[in-house]
Amino acid sequence: MDYDINEDQKLIKDSAHSFLSSECNAMFVRDMEKSDQGFTPELWQKMAELGWMGVMLPEEYGGIEGNFLDLTILLEEMGYFCLPGPFFSTVVLGITAIMTAGNSKQKESLLPKIAEGNCIVSLAMVEENASIKPESILVSAKKQDENFVINGTKLFVPDAHIADKIICVARTKNAGNKEDGITLFLIDKEAAGLQVTPLKTFGGDKQSEVTFKNLVISSDNVLGEVDKGWPAIKKVLKYAAIAKCAELVGGGQRALELTLENANEREQFGQKIGSFQAVQHHCANILTYLETSKWMTYMAASKISAALPCDKEVSMAKAWVSDSCRNLQALAHQATGGIGFMEEHDLQLYFRRIKSGGSSYGDADFHREIVAQELGL
Repeated sequence: MDYDINEDQKLIKDSAHSFLSSECNAMFVRDMEKSDQGFTPELWQKMAELGWMGVMLPEEYGGIEGNFLDLTILLEEMGYFCLPGPFFSTVVLGITAIMTAGNSKQKESLLPKIAEGNCIVSLAMVEENASIKPESILVSAKKQDENFVINGTKLFVPDAHIADKIICVARTKNAGNKEDGITLFLIDKEAAGLQVTPLKTFGGDKQSEVTFKNLVISSDNVLGEVDKGWPAIKKVLKYAAIAKCAELVGGGQRALELTLENANEREQFGQKIGSFQAVQHHCANILTYLETSKWMTYMAASKISAALPCDKEVSMAKAWVSDSCRNLQALAHQATGGIGFMEEHDLQLYFRRIKSGGSSYGDADFHREIVAQELGL
């Protein structure tokens, strides 16, 4: 399989790079970290007009009929610029869940609004132990006549504070097989019994604690089948893992550039530090980590796009990219020195995002276990 990108995808990459270079500089990223919202509606609408929200959607829902590799390339550029805002939560998590589990009425109601930039979606899955395994889903949804009553707390819900819809992953039945008895619910932001509390994060992104207290929701808002929601979530997590890899690769590329800029400008002992063998080897190793991460991400994304079996490839990529981007960032700081940790320097922006992104949707150890299982161990 050829994992290189085609001419149309190169156009996506180049146009995204050009757009974000003018709309999302480092000062904007810092401003959004400090703001309560974490994004601007103006930039969000511009992205919608470019068709970014509907990159994977069929035309009938206002999309542009792209595939997952197209989205991966777009996310790589977003990672390069540390793009803030709810794109990942809405497009990667929200759209994938709705397209996978939603019925025709739900798709027709929500997807065109998302494509137009008029609906922000988030996925509430993780709970107290921060695991993404099915046995960790403890928030309960109990049947009551034609409704369900949801109780419990979700943590680290991305962009919940601005979401119009939150997809809650809840347990509707206790069974021996923990993958059974999980149901997805579409919850409106104005629902009684829903409380969203913003959290302070290391990565600078906007995450919240979401509490459900006797929240009553109609059976019409079940996304998919009752008790049969885990296959949809498993697919969402697969997409999210590679989407996060793409962001990490983009951030790693910018970290390399910042390191090279410093190596070619800073002088010690009367010469550029880039002439020192230790710095040269650090930069060579950064590039090696980066290129292997990029092509493993593209390999997995290509298989997802072609609808090929790829559980092993997805977990290989996420395990490798999580570790490799952490390693390349450490080398970038070693080559750059203490200035790279200062708030005024851009390298710290990528350090924080690579650190947090490496553990999102399964850290390296989690995915190594899956690879071992795929090997029959």
